Amino acid sequence: MAELDVLTNDDRARDRVCMLRPLRIRDFALLWAGMTVSLFGDGILLVAIPWQVYELSNAPTALSVVGIAWTVPMVAFLVVGGVVSDRFDRRRVMIVSDVIRFAAVGAIGILAVADAISLPWLLGLMAVYGVGEALFAPAFGALVPDVVPPTMLVEANSMDMFVRTLAERLAGPALGGVLIALAGTGGAFLIDAGTFVVSALCLLAMRARPLAAREAGTSALADVAEGFRFVRAHTWIWGTLLAASVSLLAYYGPWEVLVPYVVKNTLDGSAADLGLVFGVGGVGALAAAVLMGHRPLPRRHMTFVYVTWALGVGAMVAYGVATALWHAMAAAFIGGALSTAGLIVWATLLQTRVPRSLLGRVTSLDWLVSIGLIPVSYALTGPIAAAAGVSAVLVGGGIIAAVTTIAFLFLPGMRDSERVPASRAPEPA
Repeated sequence: MAELDVLTNDDRARDRVCMLRPLRIRDFALLWAGMTVSLFGDGILLVAIPWQVYELSNAPTALSVVGIAWTVPMVAFLVVGGVVSDRFDRRRVMIVSDVIRFAAVGAIGILAVADAISLPWLLGLMAVYGVGEALFAPAFGALVPDVVPPTMLVEANSMDMFVRTLAERLAGPALGGVLIALAGTGGAFLIDAGTFVVSALCLLAMRARPLAAREAGTSALADVAEGFRFVRAHTWIWGTLLAASVSLLAYYGPWEVLVPYVVKNTLDGSAADLGLVFGVGGVGALAAAVLMGHRPLPRRHMTFVYVTWALGVGAMVAYGVATALWHAMAAAFIGGALSTAGLIVWATLLQTRVPRSLLGRVTSLDWLVSIGLIPVSYALTGPIAAAAGVSAVLVGGGIIAAVTTIAFLFLPGMRDSERVPASRAPEPA
């Protein structure tokens, strides 16, 4: 067996990390450029969807239903996306995803401009959009370590989170609020659709990376089973996926559905104000990405991941007691910074400890288990908020998410990986 390319904290200290180093690699620069433009569109969508839904029906339940229509197909097709990304050129899989999402969002934009949009149309087209996302996420997560060397993965993931935050959660939502004010939701959706064209063109310009031939006769089900076996054998993976699943059950629906409701109805905010709240959360995440991009991987990495995630989701309590816009902005800043720091470390751990030939499937299982209960979270948020009140759901959801997250840190074997240096995982024989 070839020697492992081991990357220790001492190595990182000697070669001081710089977040911009991966941009010297042509294909990463192209991937980064396309992703940046596409994520601007995602940020626009983050504001346009809730605003469009609340224009059609000013009830949290309506946005919950749209969220279910969006996430159920995504969850259902994630395993398919993982298998496909481990069997075919991941770059081409991402291009197919961009085409699907362009068609879905473009159709929503045309209907909105024609004043023909309705909740049934929105439900169906967001379901198509969710399928596109299911293909993109595993392929992207598995492609990054194919493009950059192991010694640059922390920087690459920090760069990813920096751009993701800047575009999707800061500038994108702010731009979305302005676009809605100037051109309506239809114009915002059409601009979002155009960003997928730019992303696809950047991916086309990258070098093709055909995967190694799969063993003859290997079926897709066998591939899925192989991925499950790997995840099941490592407590730090399956335990974290379950922790994220339970935490997001309590957190995601209230955050997506009720925060826009609070800004619009409790704080008397506009679409631009909602974009501002999301944008300040992006500022916090940007700060975390820059900091993490210039530091080595934490030695107690699992402890770091769990503590930052628990505090990040716990910040949702502040939305429930907010009486001014700046209260919501402060909660967004704290939550964005802490969650981003944990995500950077988690992504790096997967990319350095999972065999490359399994990374697409493990990434898809990461998404599948982590977000598997999000449709349930959407479904429960509206009825519970109607019965118990919006503030109670936000406060209770934040507390439950934080407590359950930190509890999983004490699962036997969860922190065993902190005693093993991170390394490029070998290909299975």
